[in-house]
Amino acid sequence: MNAGGAGMSAIAIVLAEMGHEVSGHDPSPDSPFLGPLRAAGVVLDLPDRAVGEVDLVVVSTATPDDHPQVVLARGAGVPVAHRSRVLAALSRGRRTLAVSGTHGKTTTTALLATILEAGGHAPGYVVGAAVAGLGRSATWGAPPGPLVIEADESDGSFLALEADAGLVTNVEPDHLEHWGDEDRLRAAFEEFVAAFSGPAVLCVDDPGSAALVHHATLPVTYGTSVDADYRVVEATTEGTGVRFDLHHAGEVVPVTVPGAPGAHNARNAAGALALAHQDGISLADGAQALAGFCGVSRRFEVRGEAAGVVLVDSYDHLPTEVAAALAAAASGGWARVVCCFQPHRYSRTAALGRSFADAFDDADLLLVTDVYPAGEPPRPGVTGKIVVDAVLDAHPWKSVAWLPHLDDVVSYLGSRLRPGDLCLTLGAGDLTSVPDRVLRLLEARS
Repeated sequence: MNAGGAGMSAIAIVLAEMGHEVSGHDPSPDSPFLGPLRAAGVVLDLPDRAVGEVDLVVVSTATPDDHPQVVLARGAGVPVAHRSRVLAALSRGRRTLAVSGTHGKTTTTALLATILEAGGHAPGYVVGAAVAGLGRSATWGAPPGPLVIEADESDGSFLALEADAGLVTNVEPDHLEHWGDEDRLRAAFEEFVAAFSGPAVLCVDDPGSAALVHHATLPVTYGTSVDADYRVVEATTEGTGVRFDLHHAGEVVPVTVPGAPGAHNARNAAGALALAHQDGISLADGAQALAGFCGVSRRFEVRGEAAGVVLVDSYDHLPTEVAAALAAAASGGWARVVCCFQPHRYSRTAALGRSFADAFDDADLLLVTDVYPAGEPPRPGVTGKIVVDAVLDAHPWKSVAWLPHLDDVVSYLGSRLRPGDLCLTLGAGDLTSVPDRVLRLLEARS
């Protein structure tokens, strides 16, 4: 079910490459993962009557228990398993490296897979977005090469993995509708790293990740701190990339990552290099691999340029990652940074909306849309206006526009953008359609 989602499509592709017959269904004909699924031999648009003829039905958290095909499968005696059980089974059969964290895990997983692939380790990988340089989001690779998995903490499924080693980028409050409170979320990460028999690579710059050092069997740290085992020094954003020096045990390696700007991505790259180094890849070889990194879909992805305006789309939707993306944009040399933000989920906006007060400091002009529900029902009084009010209460003179509807966002941007601007769309919802629409509008006017 929901085979066209980022996580589900990756599992389907891996299973198909392993030699299984895989079929599936997705209600969205616009999913960018449908093409790669078909290329891997996955049969889509499975008719309801065929569900009873399969050996296993795999679902994600987004698939309700009363979904007609789930009901049909159970009625036919076909086992129904959550995607986390399938990932767990894959991890039991192969040496596994798991990458988790509140944010940054997709990019870091992609960076790690890129290094291991270039180093000849023939990794398998499961990433939550398409990786441009690898041409896909997932592959089984060639055992005994490691299996690299983006480990999702949102629903607790990362605890089902049997990883040998792993990495945690950060631990911040999120998905509390699942965890109940922050203490339970942090306890889950403690359990996650305690299960590794090998290295737990932890970002010492983040208090939540640094606190996990005491729960790991073999802790390894990275970050800008002088105490980090793998230390980032002099990180500098250059357009849509970043460069820095990585210091480790007396060795200094220059690193350039062209497809991932900002200090936060310097840390992500350092973490990936550290885990790959622990797995036998030299830092110099790892740095050479990252020099060809082309980025990840919807992670500071350049969508085009028209009329002197560069349009970039990014998945960032939490306060810390929004601030990091904007800091990277502000250091990229553009005349203005025009940011359009779409809050994600009513539950998250209710819990964290006020925390965005200072997240947009590096935006010269901010547009805020209404909440993208991601399947949640509306909540009374919970709209994107919560974010607008938080920003203006903290910064009364900030240039902020409250535009709930995307059609109005496109029209506004088309009339306000000017040569030299970077237009940065931020959010995990359908705001990703805006850059292409604005590009067409600017091209028609130029």
